[in-house]
Amino acid sequence: MSGSSRIGGRRVLIIAALATAVVIGFLAAQTLQNAAVYYLPPTEAAKRGIVAGQTVRLGGQILPGTLVYDPATRDLRFTVGDGVSTVKVVGTGAPPGLLREGAGAVVEGTFAADGTFRASQVIAKHDEVYTAPTGSAVPTHQTPAP
Repeated sequence: MSGSSRIGGRRVLIIAALATAVVIGFLAAQTLQNAAVYYLPPTEAAKRGIVAGQTVRLGGQILPGTLVYDPATRDLRFTVGDGVSTVKVVGTGAPPGLLREGAGAVVEGTFAADGTFRASQVIAKHDEVYTAPTGSAVPTHQTPAP
């Protein structure tokens, strides 16, 4: 009888270990899903019919000639596009250092009734191209020795 109880005990341990692994995997997946930054391109936002006032992230390329920032009023305006649709973005505050025309941007905020996007947060996207510094290049945060 001791042999069959040992086998039954092993089954319980295996089932408990599998259940624990499933719970840990589920919790990890939920954490990663909440931490991921998703955004909609303008065309997708239009197709989904996002209602005015609903918080959403919108992403696209800043169209040339549209980026305007007034430091006195801290008024920031630009247009993002995805090659099919465009959306005018209005925000306040200093633009991120990497924000420039032709570059990607992700904005978080709400659509207004007139179709403009009221940004509460602006994030400049950098390109994925890495260029290694040349041998003689000195990073800007370092100064050469006297």
